[in-house]
Amino acid sequence: MASAILSVAKPSLQANGKGFSDFAGLRSSSASLPFARKTSSDDFLSVIAFQTSAVGSSGGYRKGVVEAKLKVAINGFGRIGRNFLRCWHGRKDSPLDVVAINDTGGIKQASHLLKYDSTLGIFDADVKPVGTDGISVDGKVIQVVSNRNPVNLPWKDLGIDLVIEGTGVFVDRDGAGKHIQAGAKKVLITAPGKGDIPTYVVGVNANTYNPDEPIISNASCTTNCLAPFVKVLDQKFGIIKGTMTTTHSYTGDQRLLDASHRDLRRARAAALNIVPTSTGAAKAVALVLPTLKGKLNGIALRVPTPNVSVVDLVVQVSKKTFAEEVNAAFRESADKELNGILSVCDEPLVSVDFRCTDVSSTVDASLTMVMGDDMVKVIAWYDNEWGYSQRVVDLADIVANNWK
Repeated sequence: MASAILSVAKPSLQANGKGFSDFAGLRSSSASLPFARKTSSDDFLSVIAFQTSAVGSSGGYRKGVVEAKLKVAINGFGRIGRNFLRCWHGRKDSPLDVVAINDTGGIKQASHLLKYDSTLGIFDADVKPVGTDGISVDGKVIQVVSNRNPVNLPWKDLGIDLVIEGTGVFVDRDGAGKHIQAGAKKVLITAPGKGDIPTYVVGVNANTYNPDEPIISNASCTTNCLAPFVKVLDQKFGIIKGTMTTTHSYTGDQRLLDASHRDLRRARAAALNIVPTSTGAAKAVALVLPTLKGKLNGIALRVPTPNVSVVDLVVQVSKKTFAEEVNAAFRESADKELNGILSVCDEPLVSVDFRCTDVSSTVDASLTMVMGDDMVKVIAWYDNEWGYSQRVVDLADIVANNWK
């Protein structure tokens, strides 16, 4: 992606007392919950965009240059694929240009499910099929292809720079690498990667992003919720060990009615049961915070809600503390280096109140507990679709802004 001659210096947002969300256009979780805003077709047709370079532990931004936009394809137009497109659509001056979607359902279904969503509501954009192989979003035409084998996708012909791998299937080097074989330059997996695929969590270790890596992972939604406030706990109080339980909304991987599944518990009716299942989210924190390797573990309880989940973390810490001090540490980080990533809530809210929150995690301050003076319990809410998809867009932006 070649840079143009013009270079625009921007002062550090951190120096101005602002944080990540001020630049990225994210809403505060304390605000109302509007849907992704409608933008003009000019936003999409522009061939240049204000670009930034990621610096600092929060993935904040320092400077800007004008560059050609990165051509992006979405592989898998399910929950995360459609959330990603809505989140991207709501960003102004994005360095990304979504030009293709691979979906086996056809353009009529793709456009309908993008426009009408039982969780997100009606998309505030003009969405319609175009011809036999495209959908239009506020005048921006996106080509829709259909092939279950990534090797056969037309990424080379379309000049695809980055593939957002959203199927949950191609999560190792062999699988995700098929997009590279098809002509794409890089792949961002919207799930935990397998093997030695580098994992990044925005606000935690995204500042260490290596642009030489062709395939990266954005981790899971639960790891994105857990890692930011775990980082604060470890830095301020020193985590010795701990366990996590995520009470997680059911997902498309479960069964509506009892039916066969490789996991016998997930074979049971999702809307009728609390379903215990495994999760690697706690262990995966060590991928982005290596000092915590072997110190965390956890399980998931899938419950009959369509969206928004909550993490319950209990850790033993090395520094004696109390609940107010723990919450104060979260507030400080939420106002500074984790602005737009971490939030603290003082209201007595329930899960639906956190629908469409942009942050990765919202600590429920009234539920923070300290037993004795070294056992800390933290409850944090997260929108496991929308909030996670915002971080996918953020990480894709970092890839674009550090392109090589």
